[in-house]
Amino acid sequence: MYGICLRYCKNEEDAQDLLQEGFIKVFKSLENYRFDGSFEGWVRRIFVNTAIARYRRTIFVSPITESHEASVDNKSWDVLDTFNEKDIIKMLQQISPGYRQVFNLFVIEGYSHKEIGEILDIEEGTSKSQLARAKKALRELIEESMIKV
Repeated sequence: MYGICLRYCKNEEDAQDLLQEGFIKVFKSLENYRFDGSFEGWVRRIFVNTAIARYRRTIFVSPITESHEASVDNKSWDVLDTFNEKDIIKMLQQISPGYRQVFNLFVIEGYSHKEIGEILDIEEGTSKSQLARAKKALRELIEESMIKV
């Protein structure tokens, strides 16, 4: 669960706070677990929802219309194989919180842009543009890292 927290937070201290908050919610909600799915999946959902709730309390994602959507091509992300997990998490922590939220929900958690729009209370087009911008920001960070190597 700490890995989920790191992906959604800007630094390790925030991730540790989120981890504690998530486990408190898990323990308070144990009586609500219905044993109809995996326990790990149920806990994971609580942590993702806790991260999203925290995000909503602290950051506002400014609406971006589809006409402002960044045109970023979908080149292969195979270059990520050259980085370890900690490097990738550090890169994720460097991008804007709005970009990071949409990136995590779409790429990692598998939500559609429509679902992300409902979760974060943003337009579907905003979700798409935030993802495109997140990919662009990550691509730039990856390129910088490759130059340093």
